[in-house]
Amino acid sequence: MDYLPLFCQLRGKACLLVGGGEVAERKARLLLDAGADLRVCARTVTPQFLHWQHAGKLTLIQTAFVPALLDNCWLAIAATNDENVNQQVSSGANARRIFCNIVDTPAQASVIMPSIIDRSPLMIAVSSGGRAPVLARLLREKLEAILPQHLGKLAALAGLLRQRVKTCYTDPHLRRRFWEKLFSHDRLAQALASRDEVGVSQLTEQLFNEPLEHRGEVVLVGAGPGDAGLLTLKGLQQIQQADIVVYDRLVSDEVMNLIRRDAERLFVGKRAGHHCVPQEEINQLLRQHALRGKRVVRLKGGDPFIFGRGAEELEALLDTRIPFSVVPGITAASGCAAYSGIPLTHRDYAHSVRLVTGHEQHPTSQAWSTLATEQQTLVFYMGLSHAAEIQSQLITHGMSADMPVALVENGTSPRQRVVSGPLHQLVNLAAQVTSPSVIIIGRVVALRTKLQWF
Repeated sequence: MDYLPLFCQLRGKACLLVGGGEVAERKARLLLDAGADLRVCARTVTPQFLHWQHAGKLTLIQTAFVPALLDNCWLAIAATNDENVNQQVSSGANARRIFCNIVDTPAQASVIMPSIIDRSPLMIAVSSGGRAPVLARLLREKLEAILPQHLGKLAALAGLLRQRVKTCYTDPHLRRRFWEKLFSHDRLAQALASRDEVGVSQLTEQLFNEPLEHRGEVVLVGAGPGDAGLLTLKGLQQIQQADIVVYDRLVSDEVMNLIRRDAERLFVGKRAGHHCVPQEEINQLLRQHALRGKRVVRLKGGDPFIFGRGAEELEALLDTRIPFSVVPGITAASGCAAYSGIPLTHRDYAHSVRLVTGHEQHPTSQAWSTLATEQQTLVFYMGLSHAAEIQSQLITHGMSADMPVALVENGTSPRQRVVSGPLHQLVNLAAQVTSPSVIIIGRVVALRTKLQWF
């Protein structure tokens, strides 16, 4: 171990920052956030330093550095572009046994500044020992992406409850189970994030009053159209906390690879040679596992509330009073269109978007007339088997036979394929693609020749 990681309490303690440029400004922000009594030594400074001085947040010393400025300091940082000055700060600090950070020169520093993830009071620091700061920053960004913003508020609540938990649960095992239950309680986190004091109080009391094993819930998560990068941060957090993931055919392998390794996975979709699990059986699976105290994630392709039957599955939980929440996903219409270079709306071509299911419901003549109007974009889900009817009805009800059409197969994935042509060729185009595909119809489709990027 080259460095011992420490978190220093600097509130009200004198710290000296030598330098007044942009790099020094970044260091100053950290020290001010930590509550340090900050003195800044620099002949010239950025406007931000002048603003901070005017606000009484720091003291500017606009003279050359002298070692006496280090007297009574707890920490020194040298952030100038003059190596001689930086060395003077380092030597003066060492002589006084004061920790000193030298920006961009870790070999001369007695302390280094890590990349920080701030979820106060929860703090996470990542360091490469000064050898690869860009790598440390990239790791910090990855951790930032998977750590919810509300963690700090949960940690603060835990601090307030610590003594009460010790009193209620003398058995260390039960105490650990309680904390696991609290930190994975999504509704409590939401109440904290929204500053709902009544909700926080009620949910906290419920945690103390109900049996520790009773923590079942269902989270409906939209997995997006395929590209794992389009999964929302909250969706990622939920699938990594799940005990059981119930998923269907439209969830990509890339998204499935992000699920917690020890989570149980239940496939309920339809694949070649396998029958689709009936909806009522899916509903029963969700109820059954949640009532056993499991954290169940129902993972659906796209957005579960857009032709995903998500509302029906949640309605099935109401009678058993199983708590549930919803994490929306990027729907296929948005994802497939964007990855095909097709804007769903455009000031010159489309003022509205219609999302239409291509099967089960058969639109009336009046409905087809509404769909066939100009200045809008139509996106048909699950419409391949009804391509002939879509083509015929739209043309019959007034849409131009030359209206641009695009069919997007496996949208947003590396296997994405797009075929396009005029509306009167839709049947032939549909024969060239396989499910899952969406059909996009409208003047905006013509923009694909200019805007395609994927």
